Amino acid sequence: MDLRDALRAFAAARDWDSYHTPKNLVMALSAEVGELTDLFQWLTPEEAQDAMKDPDLAWNVRDELADVMHYLTRLADKLGVDLVEAAFAKIDRNERRFPSGSLTPVPVEKGEL
Repeated sequence: MDLRDALRAFAAARDWDSYHTPKNLVMALSAEVGELTDLFQWLTPEEAQDAMKDPDLAWNVRDELADVMHYLTRLADKLGVDLVEAAFAKIDRNERRFPSGSLTPVPVEKGEL
């Protein structure tokens, strides 16, 4: 069972599927990103770099990252988006937009994603 299937089963077992609309999932995802942001908000760059050395902070970071991944995975599932495929397509597009050694982006059409 992959993560998408596990999250589907989790939601189904609790009768939550009807609440997992794209709008609601985007809102929940945004809230979880906000909670992750809150953990880093007032840290210096050095403290943020060392965040995983603090056991309490590390636990919270892992927990919020998991929440973000869960909602993102659930949203992609509801929209029929293969996240891995979309991520690799974005890397390919960015390779063309931002060629190595150039500081000037190259225009790329949205349809080229």
